Amino acid sequence: MEKILTLISAKVSEAFEAAGYDSFYGRVAVSNRPDLCEYQCNGAMPAAKVYHKAPIQIANDVAAKLGQDESFSQVQALAPGFLNLRLTPAFLAAYLEQTRSAPRFGVEPDPKAGTVVVDYGGANVAKPLHVGHLRAAVIGESIKRIQHFFGNQTIGDTHLGDWGLQIGLVIAELQDRQPELCYFDENYSGPYPAEAPFTISDLEEIYPAASGKSKEDAAFAARAHDATVMFQQGKPGYRALWRHIMDVSLPDLKKNYDSLGVNFEAWLGESDAQPYIPDMLRDMESKGILVESEGARVIEVQEPSDTKEIPPCILIKSDGATLYATTDLATIRQRMQTWNSDKILYVVDKRQSLHFEQVFRAARKAAIVRPETELRHIGYGTMNGKDGKPFKTRTGGVMRLETLIQEITDFVRAKVVENKLVTGDDVEPTTAKIALAALKYGDLMNVPTKDYIFDMDRFAAFEGNTGPYILYTIVRIKSILSRYGAWEALPIVPPETAEAKDLMLALTRLPDALELAYRDCAPNTICAYVYELSGFANKFYHETRILAEEDKEKQQGYIALIGLTKRVLETCIDLLGFEAPERM
Repeated sequence: MEKILTLISAKVSEAFEAAGYDSFYGRVAVSNRPDLCEYQCNGAMPAAKVYHKAPIQIANDVAAKLGQDESFSQVQALAPGFLNLRLTPAFLAAYLEQTRSAPRFGVEPDPKAGTVVVDYGGANVAKPLHVGHLRAAVIGESIKRIQHFFGNQTIGDTHLGDWGLQIGLVIAELQDRQPELCYFDENYSGPYPAEAPFTISDLEEIYPAASGKSKEDAAFAARAHDATVMFQQGKPGYRALWRHIMDVSLPDLKKNYDSLGVNFEAWLGESDAQPYIPDMLRDMESKGILVESEGARVIEVQEPSDTKEIPPCILIKSDGATLYATTDLATIRQRMQTWNSDKILYVVDKRQSLHFEQVFRAARKAAIVRPETELRHIGYGTMNGKDGKPFKTRTGGVMRLETLIQEITDFVRAKVVENKLVTGDDVEPTTAKIALAALKYGDLMNVPTKDYIFDMDRFAAFEGNTGPYILYTIVRIKSILSRYGAWEALPIVPPETAEAKDLMLALTRLPDALELAYRDCAPNTICAYVYELSGFANKFYHETRILAEEDKEKQQGYIALIGLTKRVLETCIDLLGFEAPERM
């Protein structure tokens, strides 16, 4: 289905051609002066230089041709050469009727859709999720959903940190606390216990203690490093402990991600990429691109066109250890061999931009990906407290993610109960949906690369540009529709009021908002759209007697219009990763 701007531009282009000018000049845009017109064409200005005529003369010539088109209720040429346009109510209603019945509201799928892997977790096993994990999870989940909406097969991969120093730290600390465990007995040869010698609560205390000790005790830090190497090399007792860490950590991570409405199709980690490293390095050596530099093995990624220095991508340190870049390249190799990926999108802190530039260049130089495979780093800023610094607990520590979720849930629950939005058994599920909308929308409404201030009072407000306001708009429409009865088959009718027409015009802008969000991997574009649409919906509601309207044909048109609005809003918030309750 063609977008409304495409249809209008085609009509104006035909009028330019009929008036004796090139159709190229007929492109139309949404007016930035809605008080004057709905759409505007400024093509007469550049055309004037080519045809050596006054812009207003060209605009008048085109307006004379365009005035015969029944799609427009107003065609006005204004100095110095603007063409101001308004659509007829009948044309707008017919377009929205077509929109309503079209798949995805007429938004066309990407003709180049393929397999897209979105890397957006970054959680580490043996550690609880903290507030620093929020943005990757929330932004990544939304981007994955948007990619799927446009026809891609999407795979969300959390890319667990499960192969690094934190494993060695836990092992060393556990050995200090329980040296009698069989995992540390060099002479033990029997099967290791099926049950872990620790719980998730134990791990959440063991890791911070070990991390703190390693900063003060050089001998302990060395032991943790050695334990990491031995575990990676396959020492049986340490590998058994690693499996216990995985078994205990994963359910807790999944529980926390579930509470955020974040769902991964793949729970692969750094450990899963390790088998791909040896062949990858041999392949790089055979191509002659893995070279020695000061004892390390690197890939040179600097290009002659670079205006700043891009350091080599180091894959093997002088002591023989591999790095994050090694694992990331092996992970790309794994994703290409497993899924034949067309796009791999990384939702990771923007401070990692140089790392990904090096890795992506190395991947292309080593032909790990096809030339047409897209590799993109979607960097995000930090979530800060009201002091402008990275968000902390009241005591200055790093807040756990589940604590943040609980705090905003408690805050919203108090509002729900105080205002009697719902009662009884509806309180908890309604509270959970409003709190999630407040948290996610408060994050996603920002440009991903920008830092933002976490403000619970503002995010959980039921007025203004907030998630609860969007939910309230949807719930209000649901209430009207449920009182009316069956509405799905009612026709869209030409608008008779300015409020109805404004709402209809806002609905036609959905494809542009979604396509921009898809192109730029920018959920904030959808947030801006749903806020605008909600504003027009609420204005229409306040100015229109919907259920009290005595003219049944008018009433049916009103109901059909708000029904379409509800469907569009629900589709948009699903792409953002939350849903509306039935009542609030």
